[in-house]
Amino acid sequence: MVLRVGCIGAGYFAAFHYDAWSRIEGVEAVAAVDRDKARAEATGLQAFTEAEEMLAATTPDIVDIITPPPTHFDTISAALRHKPKAIICQKPFCRDLAEARKAVDMAAEAGVPLVVHENFRFQPWYRMMKRCMDAGHLGQVQQIAFRLRPGDGQGERAYLDRQPYFQDMPRFLVHETAVHWIDTFRYLAGPPTRVFADLRRMNPVIAGEDAGYILFDQGDGVRSVFDGNRLLDHAATNTRCTMGEALIEGTEGTLTLLGDGSVHLRAFGSLDTEELLPPSTAKGFGGDCVLHLQSHVVDALLYGAALENEASDYLAVVAIEEAIYRSSETGAWVAPAL
Repeated sequence: MVLRVGCIGAGYFAAFHYDAWSRIEGVEAVAAVDRDKARAEATGLQAFTEAEEMLAATTPDIVDIITPPPTHFDTISAALRHKPKAIICQKPFCRDLAEARKAVDMAAEAGVPLVVHENFRFQPWYRMMKRCMDAGHLGQVQQIAFRLRPGDGQGERAYLDRQPYFQDMPRFLVHETAVHWIDTFRYLAGPPTRVFADLRRMNPVIAGEDAGYILFDQGDGVRSVFDGNRLLDHAATNTRCTMGEALIEGTEGTLTLLGDGSVHLRAFGSLDTEELLPPSTAKGFGGDCVLHLQSHVVDALLYGAALENEASDYLAVVAIEEAIYRSSETGAWVAPAL
């Protein structure tokens, strides 16, 4: 059986989706949609300017939505009317929690799996770190930290060459970027019971926040911190490979993620480190995480593997995001509320 894929969106990041679909066995990308038909035609697939037209003409098994959040709800609604085997929707998922809930309810009523394309948990370094944690090599984990330093947010032309709509997003650092680590921290150590945030805007040419600290209380003695600043960089040939550096610290050892995608383990009290994962040489974005996520969905449809990041579960991430913004506004700890 070959699963037919219809893609909606042909912007900058969509290129990673099309490339990944072309490398996955058991699928065939058949169509591309974009308001700019030339961009859709550039994919080499049957091109459309309207999602409804593509859905009716090609009846894909998988609908891959690769568009900004304001379009998600209407596009999911259109896809559900054609009853595909699954829908994948890029993050950030919908505009807010209320809209995301409605999308989840509609998908459940239609009986169509709806998966959020939250790919960072599929990056090979986080998979390796999770395996190491689960194997007990760190002892009791106490702290997780990530320093976001892509270095792409300075000056009047910040983001314009790649994703210009970033400049106009009223909520930026958390809604667009830190949401990756909300899900990743949740994947590594479970959902937070409360959050505290201090967010700020450093570059005056953009509408939203682009720096800040977020503290997560994840229970069982685990605290995680996201330290983000899109204007600053880190030591990496490609600062977008990992977009920063991470530490996971436990009573028996520490894991370090470097900007080249390598993961290192140091036992407590030792000066020596062991390389658990070498620097990334992957072709695609972020350790080929787009390929890994899309392959995961294909495996679920073809072989019955359990799905991660179904939208019904991902609602927790959207609720945590909203709690973070409330915390920054009020200066208080806030418990996420579904």
